[in-house]
Amino acid sequence: MNTKKTLIVTFDGQVLCPEEPVDLEPNVHYIVTIERKEEKPQVPSNRAFRRILERATDLGISDLAEQHDHYLYGTEKR
Repeated sequence: MNTKKTLIVTFDGQVLCPEEPVDLEPNVHYIVTIERKEEKPQVPSNRAFRRILERATDLGISDLAEQHDHYLYGTEKR
């Protein structure tokens, strides 16, 4: 039986430890090829930012950032 399997393993300094259970026949010789798995840097998701941009509306108010309390709560402008 010549079935090729790919296993993700971690080397603990002495043995290779598979991350998931393996379905291998005991007491059989296997050929193992070692290739380092390159970790992709985790890129933060910008999904939330895209959702905000989809809802953004130009209200035509040039001082909204500075006077947000006035526009939200009706307080006096500063």
